[in-house]
Formats: sequence, structure tokens, C-alpha cells
Amino acid sequence: MATMLEGVQAMIRGEAPAPPVARLVGFDVVEVAAGRAVFEMEAGPQHANPMGTLHGGILCDIADAAMGIAYASMLEEGESFTTLELKINFLKPVWKARLRAEGHLVKRGKTVGLVECDIVDETGSLVACASSTCLTLSGDKAAGR
Repeated sequence: MATMLEGVQAMIRGEAPAPPVARLVGFDVVEVAAGRAVFEMEAGPQHANPMGTLHGGILCDIADAAMGIAYASMLEEGESFTTLELKINFLKPVWKARLRAEGHLVKRGKTVGLVECDIVDETGSLVACASSTCLTLSGDKAAGR
């Protein structure tokens, strides 16, 4: 059994498929290292809310992916995790942009950890900031996850 970090590295190399949600929303993991993950996507009209701007849930999706992989990259073989809480601050509207979500581990305890993510557009302007609390699962609790 490979670690989560090894699995994501295989995705980046094209040796493993992206998860279905990545294909559905349209984001890709472009970098991963211990405690860090970067995702990118082209946001456009297909992601709009009724007001015509980027739906906040899309920002939550890409931030959750970056934070989740940043956390997962620190897990050992046989461990998994689940998100306990996710918070996001939306800082500016987006209509169409190349977005980059950079997640990084703030602290990993024995069972609970904190990760954060900044989402920027192609000009480097901060679009949103997010944080998440994750719970490490092992043994029977990690089975099938």
C-alpha cells in the first residue's frame, strides 16, 4: 500500500487518475510535497452563480482539495483522514480567471491537524483564504477511505 503522498505524485505524473470531483469541477493538482499542495483551475461561466460570478462552492472545492492533499501528504501508510471543519473568507468576486490554491499544513497533532489555503488569480491577487481542521484515521477507521 502506498502513502497518500505517493498516490498524488502518481496523479501528477499521469500514472493514476484524478478523483472524479477534480474532473467534474475542473481542477488539477500541479504540485505536492510534504505538508504542501497546489491546485489550479480555469474558472469561467460554467462555474457561475445566479449573479454571474464564480460560485463560492467552487472556491470551497479547490481550497478543500489543496488543504486535504497537503494534510494527506503527511499521513503514513495505512492512515487516512476526514475533514472536521472548513472555513473560507471570500475576498473579491471572480468572473473568469486562472486560479491557484496553495494549501499548507500548519500543525499536525496525533489525531487532529490544521491546514490553511490561499487562493489567488493569475495576477497574484488574493481571491479567498480558507482553513480546515482534519482528523487522522487509522486502523479500522481508515479502512476503505
